[in-house]
Amino acid sequence: MRVLNYLELERQLRRSGIGTSTRNQRKALADTDIELVTAPWNGGTLPKAAAKRAVGDSLFEPYDLAHCNLVGPGSVAVARHARRHEIPLVLHAHTVGEDFAESFRGSTAVTPAFGRYLQWFYSQADLVLCPSTYAKERLEARDVDAHIRPITNGVDIESLAGSETFREEYRERFDLDGMVVFAVGNVFERKGLTAFCRLAERTDHEFAWFGPYDTGPLASKAVRKWVRNPPSNVTFTGWVDDIRGAYGAGDVFLFPTKNETQGIAVLEAMTCGKAVVMRDIPVFEEFYTDGEDCLKCETLPEFREALERLAERPDLRARLGENARKTAQEHGLDRVGEELRDAYATARRIAADREPATD
Repeated sequence: MRVLNYLELERQLRRSGIGTSTRNQRKALADTDIELVTAPWNGGTLPKAAAKRAVGDSLFEPYDLAHCNLVGPGSVAVARHARRHEIPLVLHAHTVGEDFAESFRGSTAVTPAFGRYLQWFYSQADLVLCPSTYAKERLEARDVDAHIRPITNGVDIESLAGSETFREEYRERFDLDGMVVFAVGNVFERKGLTAFCRLAERTDHEFAWFGPYDTGPLASKAVRKWVRNPPSNVTFTGWVDDIRGAYGAGDVFLFPTKNETQGIAVLEAMTCGKAVVMRDIPVFEEFYTDGEDCLKCETLPEFREALERLAERPDLRARLGENARKTAQEHGLDRVGEELRDAYATARRIAADREPATD
């Protein structure tokens, strides 16, 4: 079977969670009998496809099933093409609407309209995949008219091997010492930026956020404020060339995020055996257990108390980290590959039973 696994704006999104999830999908399917195509356009790019179309050739590459990972105009074009030609269509709901707020400047204001768009777009699918039961419930609440199935984003365990070998190099590079409280990923207020910095102000530990940030026109007010004038014990590293260095340098992964559909960085931190302190939000109930593989908190005093406990008790850090590693292993790419293959088979059955397109 020839599957189009498409992520429009792939180059721009390579540092994002969506980019990571898409890479996980492709790597998970690499050794299967599924042939992957990553660009829908005949010839690889839209200009080349348009030139071929002008001489009577097809605009699209041939494929047996479409799997789109974004919601933009390129994905809409693929969805329409798939439906018109009665090709099974899988749409991946990496965003459910609420998780778009507090990401970029103005994102919160447009979230209601964006949610209505998502309801329309996802309803085109034969099967919608999403990273968690929580995400499925949010899509159902939006009246998405399609079959919906949760599937883990997974974690590329192999790619994170050897993270501890980077510890000294990255701690020296960013002048880090002692118990380092850290975060990984794009710097957004939705990810708990203000809480991260407020906690740093209330403790003596080193805090480091490994990941790109934007202080330009699209950046939120909170990002510009904290990145330009951080607390004295906070380091914003910007993009790092090897993510293993971030997980090697840090000791306690702090994730006071406000909204997630799963949280790939948590799984990566757990893969590296790090103690995790996270905000107690509904999506995490499905995956993690407080006191076993993480510590869950709601208020800043609770977060601070959790960090102090971990600073005073290295044995607790070690126990949580070891249990976290076991949790992460349940989300390996072998599971992603199996679930994707089953999802594709399901989508084909659903497509075979649907009414033919009328446009």
